[in-house]
Amino acid sequence: MWTNLWKIPSRSAAGVDGQRVAEAKESFDGWIEPMLQSVHRRGYQAPNIRRVYIPKPGKQEMRPLGVPTVADRALQRSVAEVLSAIYEQDFLSCSFGGRPALSAHKALATVNEVIAGGKVSWILEADLKNFFGSLNHDWLLRFVEHRVGDPRMISLIRRWLKAGILEDGEVYQNEEGTPQGGSISVLLSNVYLHYVLDLWFERVVKCRLQGEAYLVRYIDDFVMCFQNQSDALRVQEALRKRLGKFGLALEPSKTKLVAFGRFAQRYASHQGKRRPETIYFLGLTLYCTRNLKGNFKIGMRTEKSRLRRSLANLQDLMRQVRHSSIREQAEKLNRVLRGHYAYYGIAGNFRALQKVHRAVERYWRKMLSSRSRSGGVTWEAFQQIKARFPLMRPKLSLPYGALQAIAVL
Repeated sequence: MWTNLWKIPSRSAAGVDGQRVAEAKESFDGWIEPMLQSVHRRGYQAPNIRRVYIPKPGKQEMRPLGVPTVADRALQRSVAEVLSAIYEQDFLSCSFGGRPALSAHKALATVNEVIAGGKVSWILEADLKNFFGSLNHDWLLRFVEHRVGDPRMISLIRRWLKAGILEDGEVYQNEEGTPQGGSISVLLSNVYLHYVLDLWFERVVKCRLQGEAYLVRYIDDFVMCFQNQSDALRVQEALRKRLGKFGLALEPSKTKLVAFGRFAQRYASHQGKRRPETIYFLGLTLYCTRNLKGNFKIGMRTEKSRLRRSLANLQDLMRQVRHSSIREQAEKLNRVLRGHYAYYGIAGNFRALQKVHRAVERYWRKMLSSRSRSGGVTWEAFQQIKARFPLMRPKLSLPYGALQAIAVL
């Protein structure tokens, strides 16, 4: 518990009790023993969860997040570690996200390898409607009980699932779903889809198809890849029924079957289209293209709404820090740019990284000019500022060779 408490970032928001991370550490000796005793006798009462809202990427909608108390977060982390050790023996290779060393980049690299190296011609791009808010508690507990025999663990999970939601001063009972924000939520979501989707696809679906088929899932984001269109259509209909059985549904506006792969250009031409359709996965747009030798390859670029959001966040940061010292401004901008390049710095996406870098340069000069007594910062003066406090230049974190090397099949 102590180790997991220290893993919680010190700036994390407080829960309903108002206790900050530093305060939880100081009073650790006072609350840890009663907590462990209540867990042991299966009498632990999960504190209410404070609900906050954050903007969805590239949308006007807001996404609800649950903020547990700091002490409860430390307990969730400890339980998640135990469950992870159990379920890592069961989870399939098609599952990414919320698992040790299986990042979004590995999921993308695997999609790239499956499509470019396999006999894939059709992609089912699927989106689950309100996934975290739709998990059926009864089914989830049955799934956990199938693998975990300790009644104390089952009791803890049940209490977390049923914890009240505090919003606008009122507490609401939670009858379904698991609030995003708790450490246990991602693992429970993986467990749910392991039984509902992964095992079903690998053991029931694939053996009944005529051609090749693959599933790549990153928590609740997934794509299904098929060799034959007829197989894809059959699975698409079966998938709706399968999800409905467990309280889940596809979002119709974001679910589509796309001709994608080495023969997609031929299909697009027959349909009177100039180029094949694109697919969207984990913040990137994937498209069909060819390398310098004329061979098929998958191109990846930052999805437009994600690019707009990144630029908007950087502009907002520059407005917030424009009265800070130039050194401090440069450090904060570089911290954000480093994170952006680390995620989106994938082979073929260098142009989008350059776009972000140039936009930051232009807007930073504008912010510096707005506080200048002389009325503006010339480009010559700005170049001198950049020479002393350089902005981090675009860098690929995952070039072509690395993209192919980290694929998990």
